[in-house]
Amino acid sequence: MATIPCSSEGVPSPRPAVVIGVLASCGLAVSLMQTLVVPLLPQFPQLLSASPATVAWLVTATLVAAAVSAPVLGRLGDMYGKRRMLLVALGIVTVGSALGAVAPNAAVLIVARALQGVAMGAIALGISIMRDVLPPARIGSGIALMSSSLGIGGAIGLPLTGVVAQQTSWRWLFAGAAVLGAVQFVLVLLAVRESPLRSGGRFDVLGAVGLSAALVCLLLAVSKGNEWGWSSTRVLGLLVAAAVLIAVWVRWELRSRTPLVDLRVSARPAVLWTNVASIVVGFGMFAGFLVTTQVLQAPEVSGYGFGLSLVAAGVVLLPIGAAMTIFSPVSARLSRRRGARTSLVLGAVVLALGNILMATLPGSIPLVIAASTTTAIGAAIAYSAIPLLIMQAVPPGETAAANSLNTLMRMLGTSSCSAVVAAVTTGLTTTVGGRLLPSGSAYTVIFLAAAGAALVGAAIAALTPRPPVGEALPTEAVRSSATAA
Repeated sequence: MATIPCSSEGVPSPRPAVVIGVLASCGLAVSLMQTLVVPLLPQFPQLLSASPATVAWLVTATLVAAAVSAPVLGRLGDMYGKRRMLLVALGIVTVGSALGAVAPNAAVLIVARALQGVAMGAIALGISIMRDVLPPARIGSGIALMSSSLGIGGAIGLPLTGVVAQQTSWRWLFAGAAVLGAVQFVLVLLAVRESPLRSGGRFDVLGAVGLSAALVCLLLAVSKGNEWGWSSTRVLGLLVAAAVLIAVWVRWELRSRTPLVDLRVSARPAVLWTNVASIVVGFGMFAGFLVTTQVLQAPEVSGYGFGLSLVAAGVVLLPIGAAMTIFSPVSARLSRRRGARTSLVLGAVVLALGNILMATLPGSIPLVIAASTTTAIGAAIAYSAIPLLIMQAVPPGETAAANSLNTLMRMLGTSSCSAVVAAVTTGLTTTVGGRLLPSGSAYTVIFLAAAGAALVGAAIAALTPRPPVGEALPTEAVRSSATAA
């Protein structure tokens, strides 16, 4: 697919640090919005006068919307301008957040959460903009920070949500998100210039519809498997439908002159196996974030919990965000000296180590902080390296679409992790003081599974061949990325 340069004459070039700061803050805002309602899910049935099954759609709708919008916005960004599509995404998110602030019932709030899900496309678009507009010496460090912002925002978002919800109405969370989205829109408008690269061609409408339908079926089955039953007709039917739709979609994309996703590029070993590694690394990272909070809030009589409040548990996890912020540039330096593949392998191994430490169910808060921070360090190093590996292997005109597909792979890892966590914590239980709780062995199983997934990711990365030289992001850009890290 040809890459068409688009003139950017007359457009001032902001300082690289400003561009990196604005785009990374977009990633941070996106991550905050993804975790916005998670701590309040147990309270929402009463707050909204809705059933727990209905309230669960506040998460499912966001996940499905994010999965559908990410590849679509990525392709549109390659065709019509990545900055333009980033502004579209931020505009939709702002509207969705404002709608959530005034939502009169659960149905409207679910629609608002779906609109917020569109924000996920901002991560891949921001990474691709960095590749196109930053000087080579700043690309690696900028991408590392942008990629890690997803985890940093999640670590900050949980305690922040808890504090705001306890002190004020939950509606202020959405009002604040609307203000944040509007501020990000203005910052991007003023501080980020449009990428000069265009891929050209027509938008693959049928490809977008086919992929969207397949993702809806797959993610509904994964997210609702525990609720509906994995052997239920609905779940099995959705999985079969997803498989059929994916097969048809692949055939269509291979025959299309302007595909939504260039599967021939995506099938290159360097791209394919990096995407597979993203799934398992995403699983390994999200398990730690999701389950550690539950362990901290479990009652002390359980034998493994600490009985902390939501806010206190969030404070304990604050070092996670700090660790990811600090080690993102470290990953960039490592990628410069040893290559992004080495960074991914090392990050996945450290991630596995952190999960193994948590599997022992540490008996003190300092040990939990040490183990969870180790997990965060590994996630930061690994997540920062993944986009570099993708961009080393794809043409410049397809970076947004390729990064969007990789974002989707990470989401598959996190959504499958949620399903596994739900299955294990409901299957391995114990009764304490008349209250049914997940057993300590349930959390041990989850952390060990996360460690195993991370080690699989490390092995895949180690065995993945390097991309052919000169096809995409120049090696010099990666190797000089630590200049300003």
